[in-house]
Amino acid sequence: MEGAYVDPGVLVNSGEFSGMDSEKAKPAIIKWIEEHKVGTKRVNYRLRDWLISRQRYWGAPIPVIYCPHCGEVLVPEKDLPVKLPENVKFEAGAVSPLAQVEDFVNCKCPKCGGPAKRETDTMDTFICSSWYYLRYTDPHNMEAPFAKDKVNYWAPVDQYIGGIEHAILHLLYSRFFTKVLKDAGLVNFNEPFTNLLTQGMVIKDGSKMSKSKGNVISPEEIIGKYGADTARLFILFAAPPERDLEWSEQGVEGAYRFLNRVWRIVGHFEETIKAGSDMYDVGKLTKEEKELRRILHVTIRKVTEDIRDRFNFNTAISSIMELVNAFYPFQDDINVNSSLVREVSLDLIKLLAPFAPHMTEELWTYIAGDGSVHKSSWPKCDEKALIMNEVEIVLQINGKVRDKIVIGANLSREEMQEIALGQERVQDYIAGKTVVKVICVPKKLVNIVVK
Repeated sequence: MEGAYVDPGVLVNSGEFSGMDSEKAKPAIIKWIEEHKVGTKRVNYRLRDWLISRQRYWGAPIPVIYCPHCGEVLVPEKDLPVKLPENVKFEAGAVSPLAQVEDFVNCKCPKCGGPAKRETDTMDTFICSSWYYLRYTDPHNMEAPFAKDKVNYWAPVDQYIGGIEHAILHLLYSRFFTKVLKDAGLVNFNEPFTNLLTQGMVIKDGSKMSKSKGNVISPEEIIGKYGADTARLFILFAAPPERDLEWSEQGVEGAYRFLNRVWRIVGHFEETIKAGSDMYDVGKLTKEEKELRRILHVTIRKVTEDIRDRFNFNTAISSIMELVNAFYPFQDDINVNSSLVREVSLDLIKLLAPFAPHMTEELWTYIAGDGSVHKSSWPKCDEKALIMNEVEIVLQINGKVRDKIVIGANLSREEMQEIALGQERVQDYIAGKTVVKVICVPKKLVNIVVK
């Protein structure tokens, strides 16, 4: 070994804890220590010092005035906030850009009224980024950072989404600020964010995409060639948001082809969609049409849950692709139910809208003719449509697949067994053998064990 092993492992030479997994042993050892009153569990935060003053223009001004007679004097509360001047020149030099703005620097001492100078250093921008979300709850308040009733109504933040580079310092300082504000009685909550989603990086040729490495793909090039919707769809489809995304030219082209496929099928059915009705008798649908409607509502439920509950945009898009695949063959059916086509097409556009907002808005204008798809109501899953009257099950002999048949979805195990044993192919396989038992899994399979 070239270095110490620091990953999880198994404890050795550790008395009663020997043989335990290290992750399970940690709480067990802490419990033992506390029971024997030789120590207690503590959580330590490594809150490192951060630069509080710097010679930059950007940043929060430090509200201090220097008086030759009174020394350091705080800016009175009535004069807060101290605002950065706009007539600053960013010329290289030995002093801060603010130090060159005389009407900002020169002021009167709040105590004696004599000539004084304002502090020209600024605080690091982390001072602002640690609490800006609280200001969003009351952005027009000119008397205080925020009103207590408003901040306690809107905050804490329900969902925080940020890059991995924010996972430690920014979040740690945000928590620190929130706890200070809580102790000061300005907020009622102790944590700034309820949920955290840390998004992954974009990887190209095995390396993180960055300007310093020269492996950056220009968004303008992708948008110019394929459109913004393609770039957006590919990024969301290529990987879950918390995982790194491997950039792929083939993947971009695949997303482009899929969007074109949606455009063609909706365009093909344009007149049929307009002829259809929003309310119709689903009982009159053919067997194939009912299956398409079932797939539509399975997709509605899946996409809704993936977006709302799990942020699984890639699997949501995959479900939409499966819906399009199921819809595509109906282009050749001149007798297809026009109202079903309307329902599938409009809901398809709505489901795709969060991922391809520009194309779906244009399709909505052509097909629906009024309003915006982004202001339309989200599709609702019809639970009755999910009920399958028939299912395809597998027939196995001693665990090996020998046939597939379509049966009623709600048959009992006894009925499944009777149908399976009556199949001609099954009779051929079990001829001259003894049936030991029959295992029936509803809507899945029948396994006949013979010897």
